[in-house]
Amino acid sequence: RGYDRASVDQFRARVADELEALTLKNQDLEAKARSFHEQLRAFRERDKALNDALVSAQQLRGDIRDQAEREGLLILREARAEGERLVADARAHVRSLASEVDALDRSRRTYLAQMRILVERQLAELDAVAASAPPARPTPAQLPAVSGPPANGASTMSGPPPGPKKPASATAVAVSSSPGRSRSARRRWSPPSTATSSGRRRTRWPSRSATPSAIAAALAAASSSASVLRGAGG
Repeated sequence: RGYDRASVDQFRARVADELEALTLKNQDLEAKARSFHEQLRAFRERDKALNDALVSAQQLRGDIRDQAEREGLLILREARAEGERLVADARAHVRSLASEVDALDRSRRTYLAQMRILVERQLAELDAVAASAPPARPTPAQLPAVSGPPANGASTMSGPPPGPKKPASATAVAVSSSPGRSRSARRRWSPPSTATSSGRRRTRWPSRSATPSAIAAALAAASSSASVLRGAGG
């Protein structure tokens, strides 16, 4: 018994060729599989990176939102505190101004009351001076003419005999001595004044030896300033 050597060799050659082809094909498939595995790993890594980036973006968005909310609340709180402080300062300033206005009004009323008291006191003194003033002396033009020394005891004065002396201004005496007029003048009169070198005004009162006409002139000059004082006091 034996075998056909040629057939066996031919079969062996065919098997070797097929094995070599399968080996090459297997190597090719393995290379492709490795490539696919590499691509899949790259895709997975990329997907992971994208997921990480998305998570980071979401976390960053949340952090930014929280920080913005905190900053907004802080700014709002500071703005409210500043507004309340400004309102409190404004109210305190208004109260201070109102207190100053009240103090000035009280000072004005006190000053006017003191001025009224002073004016009434000076008017009373002026009425007393007018009541005790001596009659006006005759002027040289009103004296009788003298022609020479008297002879035999006779008088050499020419002209009508001297009559009773009259005040220089009967109207002034009537104004000064009239009770009703005195009270009216007391309400309206303020002391006359003169300007000094320093710019201040100094009160000028009639002396006790002033004539009734001078007193009446002082009363007339004081009426205008008294009306101003009365208008300010009203």
